Amino acid sequence: MFTGSYVHFVWGAVFTGLLVVGCMSDLRTRKIPNELVVVILTTGWLFALYSPDVIRALGMSLAGTLVGFAIWIPFYVAGAIGAGDVKFFAAAAAWLGPGATWRAALIAAVVGGILAVAFLVLEKRLGVVLRRMALAASSGSLAGVADQSGVPGTRRRPLPYGVALAIGALVAAWFPLT
Repeated sequence: MFTGSYVHFVWGAVFTGLLVVGCMSDLRTRKIPNELVVVILTTGWLFALYSPDVIRALGMSLAGTLVGFAIWIPFYVAGAIGAGDVKFFAAAAAWLGPGATWRAALIAAVVGGILAVAFLVLEKRLGVVLRRMALAASSGSLAGVADQSGVPGTRRRPLPYGVALAIGALVAAWFPLT
């Protein structure tokens, strides 16, 4: 996506820089500011305006945004990720278009899983979570698996899932399949 001309490389650097800012904010505060989301979305549309076929590019940008939102909103509703993460990914998807957005989401899901395990290891809670998962599998019920109340060492800060989402978007953008 950002390969070829010098101008594409500059656009790619802008995209990368904005996502890095989002990651830093997520790591530091566990929040991604709405102002940053608006800048990412707006620059994604500006990137589309640079295209020789502006109408098609704007349509792909809008479709990417909608697909990015649709992929992650169920996870927000389920309480697995924050609203800022959903908005962050949807804005990044304005740069990607719908096809690359699906790929970015799959990459982000894998990276997010690795990140979650790494956080559990760092917090010395992996054993507790694995035991709860085994209990859920043997009982045929998910009740109590997500409930962390009363568990010593329960994570007080949510997982910075924006990092995984940004990595997925960057891999899809910098290493396109076509």
